[in-house]
Amino acid sequence: MEKTEHYINIRTMKPEDYEKVHALWMTIHGFGIRSMDDSEDFVVRFIKRNPTTSIVAETENSEIVGAILCGHDGRSACFYHVCVREDFRRQGIGNRMVSFAMKALQKEHINKITLIAYQQNVVGNLFWNKEGFTKRKDVNFYEMPLNEENITKFNA
Repeated sequence: MEKTEHYINIRTMKPEDYEKVHALWMTIHGFGIRSMDDSEDFVVRFIKRNPTTSIVAETENSEIVGAILCGHDGRSACFYHVCVREDFRRQGIGNRMVSFAMKALQKEHINKITLIAYQQNVVGNLFWNKEGFTKRKDVNFYEMPLNEENITKFNA
């Protein structure tokens, strides 16, 4: 079966995109969704705090088939929930979204992007290596949950 090339518009994510973006997240196998951080209130707050750096990939029918949540603290940025719907992969959409987000970050004078890719996320790790991201071996990643109600649920 041949892959069909689709018209895809890459644009800045808006708060009103939340429902479609969340629906996309729920289709991604192995995706971890946090009960609070990924709720509409929290994502809308994130987008309002970072109005130019989160990205969606949208078809001509206004269907969202890719997304990146991206924010920064004035020094470095972080990519969260980078995804492309499975039937739209291998068309350069992920690369276009990453480039769009990186240009938005450069306009805001941000010089570094970090991200987390789970070790078992083979597709994601291959993508990030191909995009030129470097896997660090000199640091350990730590976290301390401040709210036990913010549970991560992984999609089957």
